[in-house]
Amino acid sequence: MRLILLGPPGSGKGTQAQRLVQRHGIVQLSTGDMLRAAVAAQTPIGLRAKDIMAAGGLVPDEVVVGIIADRIEQPDAANGFILDGFPRTVPQAEALDALLKQKQMKLDAVIELRVNEGVLLERVERRAAETRARGEAVRADDTPEVLTKRLASYRDQTEPLIHYYSDHRMLATVDGMMPIEEVTEEIGRILAAVGKSGGSRAAKTASPAKRSKKAAVKAAAKTPAKAPKAAKKAAKKAAKPAAPAKKAGKTAKKAAKTAKTAKKAAKAPKKPPKKASKAAVKAAKGTRKTSAKSAKKRAKR
Repeated sequence: MRLILLGPPGSGKGTQAQRLVQRHGIVQLSTGDMLRAAVAAQTPIGLRAKDIMAAGGLVPDEVVVGIIADRIEQPDAANGFILDGFPRTVPQAEALDALLKQKQMKLDAVIELRVNEGVLLERVERRAAETRARGEAVRADDTPEVLTKRLASYRDQTEPLIHYYSDHRMLATVDGMMPIEEVTEEIGRILAAVGKSGGSRAAKTASPAKRSKKAAVKAAAKTPAKAPKAAKKAAKKAAKPAAPAKKAGKTAKKAAKTAKTAKKAAKAPKKPPKKASKAAVKAAKGTRKTSAKSAKKRAKR
């Protein structure tokens, strides 16, 4: 497991790093400690760093990266490591990425401990006051003034790393203002999730046979053997919209029949008058005949 802990001074990185070291059997790599060890061991890179520090200069990134490159190859770093104090800038992060890629390694997670700077300053002020109340000297690096400068330096140089690792989808953020135990538990949950996702990725990479089998199943699903079923489903779907059309047809037929009946009903009253007119004609004829006969009879008299 290879980790980076990010957070401003006083966020609890040191405490959480020690807990991770004990729990996971990994080593905490501090750039300051590594520099001093390299100088003491008189390694080529250590001697170069020694000369720079003796001249009062800042050790360049390539020298620090070189020291890290030597350190992570040592046996105690085989299980993993936590980088402490490095990277501090985006160029250092890019150099670290290049180094790990060259060694065929990768970071498992970058965990940010997010804290309220105002609360941190209040803590330091309270601690300094308590120290003075006990009659003890306050440490030179544990005053509000020093912390304010360190926080400003963190914001300027190191905070951009949060965006860098977030863009690389490696960043997990933990509320550093929670109690220490809760912070530890949250980090544990993050690492457990990383372990599971990493394991699944490794499993996929290591088992091409499984992938081939899945691909075969998918290919089989697309074969024409399933075409009749698909056709049946399509026919059923097509039949469903047709149902309303059938109903509409039946309704139309009924309406047509009703219309015909209405026509017949409309024609029906016209026929009796025809018959009536015929009867009237006959009656008229009969009347004319009768009147004619009567006229003849009167003439004979």
